[in-house]
Amino acid sequence: MYTRSASSFETSKSNMQAAMDITAKYCRKEIEAYGSCVASNPSTWQQKCYELKMKVAQCTSSHPVIQKIRQDCTKEFVEFERCLREKQDQPTSCSPHVARFLGCAETVDLSGVATNPVPQPS
Repeated sequence: MYTRSASSFETSKSNMQAAMDITAKYCRKEIEAYGSCVASNPSTWQQKCYELKMKVAQCTSSHPVIQKIRQDCTKEFVEFERCLREKQDQPTSCSPHVARFLGCAETVDLSGVATNPVPQPS
């Protein structure tokens, strides 16, 4: 049976929390607009919300922590996006893909990655 040490768990928890905090802090407006669009368009969100999705991606991808997680978890992220494309009318059926991506993100080694860079002017 595999068990995590407390420090390993705290590290992975802080990785995910750091990524979420960064996303929320720097990309809140984009994420809220995208989430609202998806919720309002359950069967057509993939087409109707594409531009907003790209704005979220552009915002989050500019941060070093997010870049590192996406780099290290590319396979899981691509599988999640493929699921969303294939099951556009049932996005909740992609929950296992989200779980795998988040599980991967929790294991990324962020030591040496700047978590508070100076935001770039947009």
